[in-house]
Amino acid sequence: MFCDNSNKSNEWESRYQQGQTGWDRGAPSPNLDYWLDADLLTPCRILIPGCGNGHEVIALAEKGFDVTAIDIAPSPINNLKKALDAKQLNATLIQADFFTWVPEQQFDAIYEQTSLCALPPERWQAYEACLHNWLTLRGKLFAQFMQTGKEDGPPFHCDITTMTDLFTVDKWHWSKQHETSVIHSNGLFERLYVLEKNSYP
Repeated sequence: MFCDNSNKSNEWESRYQQGQTGWDRGAPSPNLDYWLDADLLTPCRILIPGCGNGHEVIALAEKGFDVTAIDIAPSPINNLKKALDAKQLNATLIQADFFTWVPEQQFDAIYEQTSLCALPPERWQAYEACLHNWLTLRGKLFAQFMQTGKEDGPPFHCDITTMTDLFTVDKWHWSKQHETSVIHSNGLFERLYVLEKNSYP
């Protein structure tokens, strides 16, 4: 989860310290299995922003992906490092502010699950610009758009009309909607799309 100031870092760290992590299933999202089983996502250099405790990081590392994971809070990064070490797996872990971090090279894919909905909508345009800049041309964004039906958050409602206005067709090629039956314990669900970068920054 990301924002560009230390107060937000402290806010998310406090949630981890207090166990207020309702978004954490304790296991990889079944939506990740959907993409893997359908061969839509195959081993490549991939970024996971807002990685949290990193269940998807571990799952992808086990399948041979070159994974980079970033989170603004130190606790989940430390938790993830221990989990990777226990399984003798490798991934690049970064504890940093998403909006100020600069990757050394672009990625073939980005797995977006919990970052966009955790950001206030006024930061979404800056977030989209980061994602676009960090992907290679024809790189793919595997996006799970949270559907809350509410104005407040986090998590914030990622209305699909708003998303198509954000991820514009001059910069992104949208796949059809991918349907899964995954529903969170709080009753929320996500709409799945694969967006391919189709222009340079």
